[in-house]
Amino acid sequence: MRILSIQSSVAYGHVGNSAAVFPLQRLGHEVWPVFTVHFSNHTGYGAWRGPLLDPADVREVITGIEERGVLPSCDAVLSGYQGSPAVAAVIVDAVARVKAANPAATYTCDPVMGNAKSGCFVNPEIPPIIRSQVVPVADILTPNQFELGFITGHDALGGPSPIEDVLSAADEVRAMGPSTVLVTSVERAGAPADVIEMVAVTGDGAWIVQTPRLPMKANGSGDITAALFTAHLHTTGSAAVALGRTVASVYDVLAATLESGERELRLIAAQDAIAVPDERFEVTRLR
Repeated sequence: MRILSIQSSVAYGHVGNSAAVFPLQRLGHEVWPVFTVHFSNHTGYGAWRGPLLDPADVREVITGIEERGVLPSCDAVLSGYQGSPAVAAVIVDAVARVKAANPAATYTCDPVMGNAKSGCFVNPEIPPIIRSQVVPVADILTPNQFELGFITGHDALGGPSPIEDVLSAADEVRAMGPSTVLVTSVERAGAPADVIEMVAVTGDGAWIVQTPRLPMKANGSGDITAALFTAHLHTTGSAAVALGRTVASVYDVLAATLESGERELRLIAAQDAIAVPDERFEVTRLR
């Protein structure tokens, strides 16, 4: 498949397109990366250098791709960290162009806003724009539980919540436009403290998978998750299978990163876990 990926880029480390492109390529897919920023490193270090790209320049790159006459062959659009509030309109326009050329194409939005530990870490103008302008045109949405709570107005999802509340919020998001919602970093009330979960919800059902909680913070893990889930959902047509394969690969990448003692994701070292996921975590149907 061919994927237009509109995300941030860093020279050092793996977040945004620097986390998503290689895993997609390792699965055998063509990726057309378009950058929204090009930083030396991710902002979690507290200091970085490089430009926040002008939305007009982002649009120009997309227009240049369109002028090659290849949009009819584009199977999916993927977006992540947007950098500037004005980039949202560029992404929505790109999705419209791709779908005009190929109505079967899908759009995956990773609505990067923040997380339960750090709160909102993007420009405060961005989350409302994502909610009102971007989410309605998405086919697949991949929020973490905190972001799901913001999009739906359920602040309680910022902490441990009943699984019924997570599913209800996912249904609310699906009513806004996306047909598939993948909720990452699920903190289920009553779950053991040493596990973390992920939930996929579609019109056909809902599924959950649980893995051990690793003692680490990994920037870019959400970016690789959105990319892999998009690819596996396209190739298998099954949200349950896509969930199982995605979780297996992401867990093994994180485990390799923890073992290495490095801060950045060990994507290259753990590439075999991406190419051939060890589907050992049980995917359980919730409904």
